[in-house]
Amino acid sequence: MGCIRFENVHRDFTRGGETFQALVDVNLEVRDREFVAIVGPSGCGKTTLMRMVAGLEFPSAGRVTVDGREITDPGPDRAVVFQAFALFPWKTVAENIGFGLKCKGMPEAERARVVARYIELMGLGGYEKAFPHQLSGGMQQRVAIARSYALDPGVLLMDEPFGALDAQTRVVMQEELIRLARQNPRTVLFITHAVEEAVYLADRVVVMSRRPGRIKEIVDVGSVRRAEGWDRLEHIEEVMDTASFVHLRTHIWRLLREQQATALAA
Repeated sequence: MGCIRFENVHRDFTRGGETFQALVDVNLEVRDREFVAIVGPSGCGKTTLMRMVAGLEFPSAGRVTVDGREITDPGPDRAVVFQAFALFPWKTVAENIGFGLKCKGMPEAERARVVARYIELMGLGGYEKAFPHQLSGGMQQRVAIARSYALDPGVLLMDEPFGALDAQTRVVMQEELIRLARQNPRTVLFITHAVEEAVYLADRVVVMSRRPGRIKEIVDVGSVRRAEGWDRLEHIEEVMDTASFVHLRTHIWRLLREQQATALAA
């Protein structure tokens, strides 16, 4: 469905006549149907990596591929969920979810079946005819995620998708995303500043260095999740209380703190 590869990726930017390095020598493979989260200091290039996979930016050197094909532009095999909900305010929940399917030319009856499926999966039943301004922030983001999943992409790119939500709603959405990922797995590249969120959601967590961004360490969470039986726990707070979760969270925080200390000493 969607194996992502970053091969010797560098990215330079020029501002005010000055060129600076944003990313240096990034090599990473995100396996098919794997959930990978990227964390790191502000400005380390997390979002730039995601935008390269989306086909919205391109490496200065190296290449980015999906299933062996070099990315040269956006495509229907990759869907993006941003922090801003980016819904059409004049369209209903059902119309927003079905918009991409309509653009692809899917017949109305089939489109209605797909939309109904994702309305059910995302717990949006009864809100089919509601407009975005009538929904809470969490429900609006559910619509945005449902719209992306409905397109049946091989790769789902998520850039701080829960960053604008309050703490309680964010927890609910994290649990919803885990549930949806189990029922309808996709290759996911997830950008976040929240270490706890990364450890809870991801199979692996990529820790970036401060700018110029490099991969400092890749932390395997999936094997710990399976060994410790996190999937049998119903709520996020139960997972966060386990010793294994605390250990992983602390380890990643220490890596990030080292980057902050290095930046302050520079």
